[in-house]
Amino acid sequence: MATREIVHIEEDLCDGCGDCVPSCAEGAIRIIDGKARLIADNLCDGLGACLGHCPQGAIKVEKRNADEFDEEAVEKHLSAQGPMAPAPFPSTDAPAPLAPMSGGCPGSRMQSFGPPTPGPAAGLPTANESAAGTALRQWPVQLHLLSPGAPFLVGADLLLAADCAPFAMADFHGGLLADKALAIACPKLDQGQEIYLQKLVSMVDDAGINTITVAMMEVPCCGGLLNLAREAVARAGRKVPIKRVIVGTRGDILSEEWC
Repeated sequence: MATREIVHIEEDLCDGCGDCVPSCAEGAIRIIDGKARLIADNLCDGLGACLGHCPQGAIKVEKRNADEFDEEAVEKHLSAQGPMAPAPFPSTDAPAPLAPMSGGCPGSRMQSFGPPTPGPAAGLPTANESAAGTALRQWPVQLHLLSPGAPFLVGADLLLAADCAPFAMADFHGGLLADKALAIACPKLDQGQEIYLQKLVSMVDDAGINTITVAMMEVPCCGGLLNLAREAVARAGRKVPIKRVIVGTRGDILSEEWC
């Protein structure tokens, strides 16, 4: 055991809505007896991706004695859940309502992709052929869902992109994403900016990322994304270079510079 940050759920405040369950990529939270509960300390990384998803404010991160976070235990736990494993329903005569998945949302589980392989030359395109133009190497991509301990982040060059940028820029994959890990965020609309900072600091210090490229739109509110990266590097024990790329609303790159 060690003293570390870990999620704490206030049982009196929790109404059992289950919004926090799919936000935990490690599957550490389940709805049990109508309440959200942390099922094992070693499954919780303490970064608090679930905080912004609780409408009752029942979740916080506290510092206490707890088992160390165990990535291997997380992998075994998620594998045991299967692709769609619902939490068990209480035994009642009336039909039970649908419950959130016990192992976290499949859409937030870590995946690393290899390079696409060529498909047949004729006929409908295969999944690999359809993906031939993609440079995406991992899943998930949203910063709230990313675990700083993900293997695809270790020693990687990180592209921190405003979530509007891929829609504006036609050659986003070839022009910016190639050979990089991806995290997307909106500095104006996303909640939990402090969680974003903690995750980025951990990516710098623990995952050992090499560089951060910030792809931001030309609109003023997007400047918060660059500030987020700068603050994370300032807080981190390691220093990594930051590259700013400004994308125009018509999809052209207006400027690129290391800062």
